[in-house]
Amino acid sequence: MKIARKTNDSGSVEVNNYKQPWQVRFRPYLIMAPAMIITIGIMYPFITAIYYSFTNFKFGSRAYEFIWFNNWISMFTNASFWKAFWVTARYAILSTGLEMLLGMGIAILLSKSNRYTNALRILLVFPLMVAPVMATLIWQLMLNNSVGIIEKFLNVFGIFNFPWASSPQTAMMTAVMIDIWVNAPFVILLIFAGMQSLPKSPFEAAKIDGGSTWFTFKNLTLPMLKPFIYTALIFRLMAAIMEFSIPFALTKGGPGNTLMNLSITAYNTGFAYKNLGKAMPYVLIMWIIINLISKRLVKGWQSAQKTAAGR
Repeated sequence: MKIARKTNDSGSVEVNNYKQPWQVRFRPYLIMAPAMIITIGIMYPFITAIYYSFTNFKFGSRAYEFIWFNNWISMFTNASFWKAFWVTARYAILSTGLEMLLGMGIAILLSKSNRYTNALRILLVFPLMVAPVMATLIWQLMLNNSVGIIEKFLNVFGIFNFPWASSPQTAMMTAVMIDIWVNAPFVILLIFAGMQSLPKSPFEAAKIDGGSTWFTFKNLTLPMLKPFIYTALIFRLMAAIMEFSIPFALTKGGPGNTLMNLSITAYNTGFAYKNLGKAMPYVLIMWIIINLISKRLVKGWQSAQKTAAGR
């Protein structure tokens, strides 16, 4: 409500009270509504997961009780958890590391524009349009020992019946290879976009001064690309730690427990064995790991931003 004061001809003050239109009064709440809905949509499942992690809740059973830290103790003392932890770490490090190296290398090559690189830029978008599960099924067909096109190609070099995902020795390599095909284009396009945004004048000055290609890359290109590299690293590492679709569609965590990461272990515990309370600590430990790593990477990104801005 607003109060309007007006002085009339006799010198007295007239006070008029009037209400603002409801659209104006409720505008702040309408602006905040989407953010509040998203926050509730994120926090409600998160709080529910914490709640059930302290219970023995099972699907199909209405009765459950608090068992406090028993699920957490059981998880940390279970050998399958530590196996899943190291599988998750190995998968995340291999896939993310190779994607970053290939992404940066290919992005640098694509920055040299010609008729071939223009076509490659268009082709790189296609893997991003394919769902990871569908990409895995396509790769399974291509790697098939009977009709797979890659198997036929290997036969030319005298390699027959390569085990791929059917062997514990090569299953991780196969899953990482599929992950690279699906997600490396994201890294390539992000770093390529960063290279396109770099200022031209420092590179022209380095060329005039006779700076070598390696000197220019080490002292100009790489430092200025660090914010984009950190951005790609944050997104890809978080996704690799949570990766479920590719290992599950490929072998459902096998052969044996070769690809049994934390996501698949949580899925099997919660849905296959219907023990939701016991599965929640696996989900929450992934959240803790991702939260700790992402905070460290965000600090690196902020430092890289300041360094790039100061140049």
